[in-house]
Amino acid sequence: MDVFLDLDGTLTDPKPGFVACLGFALEQFSMPCPAAEDLDWAIGPSLLDSLKQLGVPDPMRAQELYRERYGLKGWRENRVYDGIPEALDDLNAGGFCLHLATAKTRKFALRITDHFGLDTKLDQQFGPTPDGTMSDKADLLAYALQKTGARPECSVMVGDRIHDIRAARAVGMPCIAVTWGYGARDEAGQADAVCDHPVDLPRVVRQVLDGA
Repeated sequence: MDVFLDLDGTLTDPKPGFVACLGFALEQFSMPCPAAEDLDWAIGPSLLDSLKQLGVPDPMRAQELYRERYGLKGWRENRVYDGIPEALDDLNAGGFCLHLATAKTRKFALRITDHFGLDTKLDQQFGPTPDGTMSDKADLLAYALQKTGARPECSVMVGDRIHDIRAARAVGMPCIAVTWGYGARDEAGQADAVCDHPVDLPRVVRQVLDGA
């Protein structure tokens, strides 16, 4: 059975780097950056979509500026949530195939998982290309299912945002919402199951897939 895992807000906490890079991009447009505590909604979805919602006059250029700083140091301003490595090891030991399915550009996602030693725990890693191809999470999951040969009814998506839940629904896959990330509690309530602590993730995955 296959487990598809979100990155930002699920495996790692990207907030310091996200806020710093966003502030750098907005500064070039003479726009103030919202306070860090007011940006939780923007962590996890497509960066381009978040920039549009912020009212940036040229979201594509702002995305380039964001990535400029992100490529230099923003990707390192990140940390793995406590308990995640152990949870992934438990799932691996249980015979699950683990895959990354993130809205973050794949080249940066690969850099992060390598830096934090998560890459060795993942079978395949999926994310959008720099030109935005597969930035829609449902398209990404459909592609990932095709590449892995996984059956959606025997797989599960694990993420912290409503975008993960909607993408899983679109491809016929159950979804687990984690609450240590950046999704609102009402978002989590729309998933098939909710997990409040990384240590509980293997148990919740088993419960969902046993039910499937």
